[in-house]
Amino acid sequence: MASLIARSLVLNTRRGVQLTSVRFANKMMADPLEHATGLEKQELMSKAAGNENPFDMRVYKRVSGDQANPTCVPSFYDRRLVGCICEEDATSINWMWLEKGESKRCECGYWFQLADAKPMV
Repeated sequence: MASLIARSLVLNTRRGVQLTSVRFANKMMADPLEHATGLEKQELMSKAAGNENPFDMRVYKRVSGDQANPTCVPSFYDRRLVGCICEEDATSINWMWLEKGESKRCECGYWFQLADAKPMV
């Protein structure tokens, strides 16, 4: 039994620090733009060009909102899903589809209309 304990102590004490001969001091991580593809690459390129909101997901404030002067919501497509927070302390959002060329009225009485937006660069 004593020899078994002595042998395990010797084996455990021989384990040392393993070193590698490769130096990583001058290496840096690759640029994420080089590895990105598809929409992620378009988003990174748009942000590099100075557009911090390439998918236009910001919150717009409603204007007077009558039928003659509706709130314009920019869109790249012919349709867009829009949410209206009718009251300041509302806990729900009223969602509606807007179509290009039409004005639509929300339940709260405000009018919305799609406007042309330039696509991402």
